[in-house]
Amino acid sequence: MASRTATRLVHPAVGELEFTTVLTALSDPVRLAIVARLAEVEPDGELACTTFALPVSKSTQSGHFRSLREAGVIHQRDEGTRRLNRLRRADLDARFPGLLDLVIPQGREIVASWA
Repeated sequence: MASRTATRLVHPAVGELEFTTVLTALSDPVRLAIVARLAEVEPDGELACTTFALPVSKSTQSGHFRSLREAGVIHQRDEGTRRLNRLRRADLDARFPGLLDLVIPQGREIVASWA
């Protein structure tokens, strides 16, 4: 089995962020919940993938994190055996002002409905 660090994490540059790609990444309730949780620890906070209480399997969670990363919504980095995540708010606000202000409350509502 290859180690996690054998795969390079790809993050699009700010100028490469595409509106439709970001919207597609934000169109899933689980991904909205991830964004809402990351917004709680801003501006410098990071959360490990294992800290999210999501109602999906671990492999499905990985796919959601990958979708958000590849769309440019989150930044991920590996630290030991953990993968840490942070919201790319500054980049998204620069490219699509106000978008996160609209979606974060929706993500919070989704999280609250799971409780």
